[in-house]
Amino acid sequence: MTLAKRLLLGGAATVAMSIAAQGAFAQELRFWTTEEQPDRLVKQEELAAAFEAETGISVQVIPVSETELGTRATAAFAAGDLPDVIYHTLQYVLPWSEAGILDTEAATEVVEELGLDTFAPGALEMADFEGDIAAVPVDGWTQMVVYRRDLFEDAGLEPPTSYANIVAALEALHNPPEMYGSVAATKIDENSMSQVLEHVFLANGVTPVREDGSTDLDEAATIEVLEFYRALAEASPPGELFWQQSRELYFAGQAAMIIWSPFIMDELAGLRDSNPPTINDDPQSLELAGLTGFVTTLAGPSNPDGAAWADIRYLGITADADVDAAMQFVAYSMEQGYTQTLSIAPEGKFPVRRGNADNPTAFVDAWAELPVGVDRRAPLDELYPEEVIAEIVAGLETAQRWGVGEGQLALASRIINSQVINRLVREYIDGDRDAAATVALMREELARIE
Repeated sequence: MTLAKRLLLGGAATVAMSIAAQGAFAQELRFWTTEEQPDRLVKQEELAAAFEAETGISVQVIPVSETELGTRATAAFAAGDLPDVIYHTLQYVLPWSEAGILDTEAATEVVEELGLDTFAPGALEMADFEGDIAAVPVDGWTQMVVYRRDLFEDAGLEPPTSYANIVAALEALHNPPEMYGSVAATKIDENSMSQVLEHVFLANGVTPVREDGSTDLDEAATIEVLEFYRALAEASPPGELFWQQSRELYFAGQAAMIIWSPFIMDELAGLRDSNPPTINDDPQSLELAGLTGFVTTLAGPSNPDGAAWADIRYLGITADADVDAAMQFVAYSMEQGYTQTLSIAPEGKFPVRRGNADNPTAFVDAWAELPVGVDRRAPLDELYPEEVIAEIVAGLETAQRWGVGEGQLALASRIINSQVINRLVREYIDGDRDAAATVALMREELARIE
């Protein structure tokens, strides 16, 4: 029976057919989730209870640490004891598909029945496995250029959607120490530098990995990346900079642009006492949020279509699953229960499914009304205008990561973890060698990573 027929039959009829077909015993699914914080577990258990009330299929929600997920899944697969469904990160989509851990045909059927065109293309492309969609994309977030929209407008500047627009803004707005043009990540051993650099490289169409497992860099495009990043660094304060200094300077009104995750959005609006805006004397002020714009898709001169760096999460149906029931649970989580799924942490869970056949923006609209914040809470659509909400969700359309399209995510991860690119970019910024020599050394050192 196809998923469409299962969904059409509805809860009671589906349960009746399942019982008849499987010997009249109660069904229970096991669901592994890396969202293990107590408040997030409560929301997932509420979703499971609602699903059981509709279908009669119970779901055991089992928290698993993200650091242990890979080893636990491998061990469970070897023992023939995988859970039915796993909520997991992008890094496991292709390796688990290749290993046979995921039922890619089941995931593909779920997506097709829900509607391929209702999902963000970038999230689907990153889950492509031999023509199947290896796991169902659930949510994600995109790295953003956070900028002072008021300063850009006053200076007649275009939004920072491209290398050229950003360089123009640096030239117009950089006036230290009152105002820095940017706060570039330059601390080599910080993950934030790795993420920012990957975003900037992707924006110009540069990736260090190839489909055959080799490494290489386009020299001309990489030189453009290096020169752009040096411009960012030269318009930044001195020192080893990472996410902390960029947030502090932006919140104090001393930075025109930073690159950050969407987790900054509730802090910008004064909803988190531990990190309040300091642009004025009111730590709960909405002033800075109202002056801020966001850009997710950034374009370089060699890649005019641009790209967004994204962290996408997926629901994987496993090889040991009760397939029919698992497909129903995943479909429910992405349809009737999707707003509940996103409510687990709305500021970091952008909807990768925009809407459905009845309303093409149903889930984006519902997500925008979910409250965010820590010490105080408010919905995003009360804090930011409609065009800002649309911009940050649109980043998932062009979402990319090194190694995904090439089927070499593991190799790309080893490159990132080596921090070779971070180190050589920093040395270039510091004047240790010119751009061409830096690209040559990058190629040499990347070739040693296996």
